[in-house]
Amino acid sequence: MFEFVDRILEQERLKKALGSNSAKFLVVYGRRRCGKSRLIRQILFSHDLYFMADQSEASQQRALLAKIISTVITGFDKIAYPDWETLFDNLNARLQNKTTLCLDEFPYLVKSAPELPSVLQKMLDNKDSLKFNLLICGSSQQLMQGLVMDSAAPLFGRADEIMKVKPMQAPYLQTVLKCGDAESIEEYSVWGGVPRYWELRATEEDLFSALKYHLFNSQGILYDEPLRLFLDDMRDTVHSFTILSLVANGCNRLSEIAARLGKPATHLSAPLEKLIMLGYLEREIPFSENYKNGKRSLYKIADPFLHFYFRYIVPNRSYIETEQIDDLLTHIKSHFSEYVSFEWEKLCRKAVPFLKINDIRFGHASRWWGKTSSGEKEIDIVAESADGKYVLAGECKWNENTQNAERLFHELREKTKDLPFATNKTIVTALFMKKANRDENLSNIFIPADILEALKK
Repeated sequence: MFEFVDRILEQERLKKALGSNSAKFLVVYGRRRCGKSRLIRQILFSHDLYFMADQSEASQQRALLAKIISTVITGFDKIAYPDWETLFDNLNARLQNKTTLCLDEFPYLVKSAPELPSVLQKMLDNKDSLKFNLLICGSSQQLMQGLVMDSAAPLFGRADEIMKVKPMQAPYLQTVLKCGDAESIEEYSVWGGVPRYWELRATEEDLFSALKYHLFNSQGILYDEPLRLFLDDMRDTVHSFTILSLVANGCNRLSEIAARLGKPATHLSAPLEKLIMLGYLEREIPFSENYKNGKRSLYKIADPFLHFYFRYIVPNRSYIETEQIDDLLTHIKSHFSEYVSFEWEKLCRKAVPFLKINDIRFGHASRWWGKTSSGEKEIDIVAESADGKYVLAGECKWNENTQNAERLFHELREKTKDLPFATNKTIVTALFMKKANRDENLSNIFIPADILEALKK
């Protein structure tokens, strides 16, 4: 079985809840292939009950669940249960010891039996007499949120733990692939933090072999992956597909996206917010500006895998379908550092709060762009110290050759002389580089090893 890494905090929270003397109701949800089911199986005991639902009729689902339960309660599947309430009542009556029942892909059960949430509500409202924990899990983020977070939903307010399982951090991909620091950044820039993608990557010798087999191939298992993701949560997959294609290829402003779609900008608020909520898109604003002020917002693809997919797969489907792949991959290789540099910046910004720079701790890092007295400028990384006395200004570089760090520091200091948000603050400069000569006696240079170590925290 593929190596299980991290998820330490998630395991601790679930084990603590399930270890209570009283029955608990737990909800786990998140994007498909993020390892929710594996996480759950990791914390369940051999006497617990795990059921993976499918899209069959409710009577068939009850029969399948009864068969699972019969491994713990002999003969439980000898009865044909007419409804869910009868099944759960019988389970509770016959259990001798406290156990946990996990209903995975719970939205499938609700689809075939819309009354199920109300049945569970009735059961959970009498938790004092319940002999088992109930854990529900699902990949449809919108449906799972609606089932437990909508104030009108039967299960609203009844969960003891609601856990969203997110993609994993870059350092753990390095653990799985056992590759170097810079290589792990490049790998993460393609596969992101989704364990299933890591598993597929590990079946091939190197990054581009895996891309050729799994992505740049009409028979590849990941060739239509975004469509499968969108089907979990969206009615109009075409609209979402188009928006992400436009954003990945340079349409980053609301006005640009609207113009390309031929729609008023006001009609895009809901679909854009939904893509942000699902973790597929992000809205970027310059450091120090109010998030509510959308005039200078830029939309970017938040997930590395989707960024790579919509940048390179979607525009080149014709070449892939006609198997003109080798020339395409050669072209991508020649521009790969440029692509990785975008994800490198994002990883560096994420790491900033966990780095100690000049013995100062900085908060959330952003990018900044705008006008100064000496012209238009852009700073890759900007963050403020907790006491507000210091501002971090950082430059990110990702290429094969060692940069002249002293020259880069000089250029960065020149860029920071008239920043509008840094008045009466001390500016601290830093470089984030793929390679650096640590013998130059310069401080505040961070390389992939530093960033990966910081992101473990």
